[in-house]
Amino acid sequence: MIVAGYSVSAGQHWPMGASLSGDGVNFAVFSAHATAMDLCLFSPDGRRELARLPFADREGDIWHLHVAGIGAGQLYGLRAHGPYAPEEGQRFNPNKLLLDPYAKGLAGRLRWSDAVMGYKIGSPRADLSFDTRDSAFAVPKSVVVDPGFFWGNDKAPQIPMADTVIYEAHVRALTMRRPDLQAPLRGTYAGLGHPVMIEHLKRLGVTTVELLPVQAFFDDRFLVAKGLRNHWGYNTMGFFAPEPRYGGQNPLAEMQTMVRALHAAGLEVILDVVYNHTGEGDAWGPTLGFRGLDNRSYYRLLQGGRYYANDAGTGNTLDLTQPAVLRMVMDSLRYWVEQVHIDGFRFDLATVLGREAYGFDRNGGFFDAIRQDPVLARVKLIAEPWDIGPGGYQLGGFPAPFSEWNDKFRDGVRRFWRQDAGMAPEFSRRILGSADKFDHDRRAATASVNFITSHDGFTLDDLVTYTVKRNLANGEDNRDGHDDNHADNMGVEGPSDDPAIRAARALRKRNLLATLLLSQGTPMLLAGDELGHSQAGNNNAYAQDNEVTRIDWAKADTGLADFVARLVALRRAHPVLRQKQFLHSRPRAADGLPDAIWRRADGAVPSPNDWHDSAFRCIGVELRMAAEGPDAADALFVVFNGGGPTLLGLPDTAPEWRLILDTTRPALSFEAHRTRLEIAGQSVLVFEPIPSGDQP
Repeated sequence: MIVAGYSVSAGQHWPMGASLSGDGVNFAVFSAHATAMDLCLFSPDGRRELARLPFADREGDIWHLHVAGIGAGQLYGLRAHGPYAPEEGQRFNPNKLLLDPYAKGLAGRLRWSDAVMGYKIGSPRADLSFDTRDSAFAVPKSVVVDPGFFWGNDKAPQIPMADTVIYEAHVRALTMRRPDLQAPLRGTYAGLGHPVMIEHLKRLGVTTVELLPVQAFFDDRFLVAKGLRNHWGYNTMGFFAPEPRYGGQNPLAEMQTMVRALHAAGLEVILDVVYNHTGEGDAWGPTLGFRGLDNRSYYRLLQGGRYYANDAGTGNTLDLTQPAVLRMVMDSLRYWVEQVHIDGFRFDLATVLGREAYGFDRNGGFFDAIRQDPVLARVKLIAEPWDIGPGGYQLGGFPAPFSEWNDKFRDGVRRFWRQDAGMAPEFSRRILGSADKFDHDRRAATASVNFITSHDGFTLDDLVTYTVKRNLANGEDNRDGHDDNHADNMGVEGPSDDPAIRAARALRKRNLLATLLLSQGTPMLLAGDELGHSQAGNNNAYAQDNEVTRIDWAKADTGLADFVARLVALRRAHPVLRQKQFLHSRPRAADGLPDAIWRRADGAVPSPNDWHDSAFRCIGVELRMAAEGPDAADALFVVFNGGGPTLLGLPDTAPEWRLILDTTRPALSFEAHRTRLEIAGQSVLVFEPIPSGDQP
């Protein structure tokens, strides 16, 4: 049948989205409540609507249409017809051009205009009013994409979780000020995959790059009005499309090329993904896609349907209890694994994903779906285990094989080194993998993703420089961001030229980093921390796509980077530091020694009174392979001295110990000791036993 000069036919109800066929493109779109659906084809520049083709067929709730004679690169959009009744959860408005939820690419930028609203701004009826303006001029267009790519001999590194060291990075912030990258490559996928960036990652020894959101997102209207942008990207509108601002003419191909290059260097790529909400906001937000296609299906609505559940704190919440929405999420995850060779995912505000009508359920539909999926069985899954909804804090509550960001590790370690009173018990739990949270249901110690800093909060340098956030540049009168950061400025607020202050801050950074890399669990570094990157005290730099967040490579602290590389190498060399089994001080069959022996500074095992002593700050732990784990001879004695200088007694389980790390002497190679030695205050030390045959 010819419609508006195009040859159209019914097509198929699968696959979803726009897919290339032999002689054209098949389109399949979900909407359970629409009464009609139109496909709009646009000129290559996206300015002219060339044709409006009605979907004539549907299979259940899937509308489908085949258009012959078009192919990759075709720009398109959707219009959905149906009732506009916000009180009942229906917000159809065919005057609004809609993105395809399954679009593999987006062209153009969102131009903020009142025309993208389904209602009339300023109307006394608010969102109950109806806006008739066409929004096509302001909305990006979906793009028909051929995801085919020559992968050659690309192979997923498949690094075991126990050997994983995560490096959380932002594509633009990491590369934008790298002087040895050509200007066109800075801030792009291609720049991140460049040999100079790979060389840095390999030098550090990290294994896995975790990217802040790169699924297509928009800049919030309130940010644009203030001359800012959504830097972090937690405002997704295209769950299948790479963010265009980090790519060139073909962002998908650039991203695939980046992944291939990182894989060739043995590095994994994990994506931070946002399936808990979309960029459409609350009832007063724009109609850009999901809202206009089927508001009642895509979003969790409050009683009556006019207003949205807001468990993510962003205005809306996707409803993964709806099969079509859950299918979209699963299809999206598989797409990134199969077509872009992504090695895993970090799920933003993941409690939302497991919230059923009755509350959070670790055996809910999302978890059932993801755990049975053969494609996702081979990738890493990491949850951010909280949201602002009811019962939102779920640390330790996710099922295997999920790992989880452990904020208790972050806070406990920060407070110990800040010398808060009575932190010894909490600190000891965190450095041995947080068994109190994760040692259940056959979960591994690697389930705890340990971090001192992340994109959300102070950088490491700011953590030892500021005690008060400085977020005025965000335009929210410094009300945003965390107030309780457990930070310590070492005596002076802000930058200092005092050599003593600078030395104390440098030592504190080394102690924090050493604690991170010497703890059981999966360590995560924040990109730039190894280089001394500061955000000038901004602990919520979500809107700072500028020099606040961009790492200044010209001022990099190369000595600190060398120290981080040394810590990572030490971790890699000693299996006792990266165990899957939890250590519970149980005797080992191999030698009868407990797998973990706690020590006071004098070498004695702490008594219950010691653990409850608010001034107990020098904590030693003798580590061996877990009693339930594989037998190995590896052993270390690690000392975390959060107090002052002291005489340290060495364990009598070895005749002599070799000191292989001292954070007060970062250049130290090694030195041997038999029974005791004086150690500096505020220090981390690592000893290894010298076998009898190796002693002089």
